[in-house]
Amino acid sequence: MKLKFSKYQGTGNDFVMLDNLSGEYNDLTLNQIQVLCDRKFGVGADGLIKLSKNSNGAFEMDYYNSDGSKSFCGNGARCTIAFAEKLGIDVSDVTFSAIDGIHQASKIDSLISLKMNDVNKIKSLSSDFELNTGSPHYIRFVENSLDINVYEAGRKIRYSVDYMENGINVNFVEILKENEIEVATYERGVEDETLSCGTGVVASALAYAKKVNLIGENEIIIHTKGGKLKVKFNCISENHFENIFLIGPAIHVFDGEMEV
Repeated sequence: MKLKFSKYQGTGNDFVMLDNLSGEYNDLTLNQIQVLCDRKFGVGADGLIKLSKNSNGAFEMDYYNSDGSKSFCGNGARCTIAFAEKLGIDVSDVTFSAIDGIHQASKIDSLISLKMNDVNKIKSLSSDFELNTGSPHYIRFVENSLDINVYEAGRKIRYSVDYMENGINVNFVEILKENEIEVATYERGVEDETLSCGTGVVASALAYAKKVNLIGENEIIIHTKGGKLKVKFNCISENHFENIFLIGPAIHVFDGEMEV
C-alpha cells in the first residue's frame, strides 16, 4: 500500500497524520503502524493519528502510540485540529470524538485550545499523585527535573508491580515559581521519554493545584523539553476539576508518501 501522510509536532511530540475521511486506511495493521512510527525504518513519530468520519462531531481522532496501543493524546489532538484545518475543516470552534469521548477545540492564529474531560479523582500516594486525564498518569515532584534520567526513573515506575500490566505515564515535575512548572515525561506505548506529553502536562498542572491547595479558576504555565504549554481549569475542590483546557501550538512539519 502506498500511503500519503503529513507529519505534525506539538511542542516536540510528533505524529504521523493520515487523512482517512474516505476510509482508505480503515484496515491499517498493527505492523504498518509500528513501521510508520519507527525512527530508523519509517517516518518516525511518537504516534499515528487517523482523521476519520464520525457522526458525533466534525471527525474522529483515532490515535495509536508508536507501539500500536491506543489511548487519548492531548498534543496529538491539538495536531489533529491543525491537520483538520489543512483538510478544509472549519476549526474555529469544532467538536470531535476520541477514545475518551467528545472534545471541543478552537484554533486562533497559531494557538490551539483543547477542552479536556473533567477530572474527579486525584489519588495521593505519599508525596506522589496518580490521576487520569484521558490517559493514566503518575506524578512525582522533584527538585530539578532536568537532572532526572527520565528513561530509567520513569521505566522503573511504569514497570513496577502496580503498573506493569496496564502501564502508566510517569511525569517528573519541578515547581519553578507560583503557577509555573517544568515537566519531563516517560510515556507508555512509546516506552521512552518524549519531549512533551499533553495529557501529562494537564495531569501535572492538576496535581500541582492539589499540592498547593489552589481553588477556583487558574492558569498554569508548563515548560517541557519541546516547548511551552498552558493549562487552564476551574478547581471546584481538591479532587474536582472542570473546564480544563490545554493550550499551545501545533506545527506542520512535512508531507510525504511511503510504501507499507
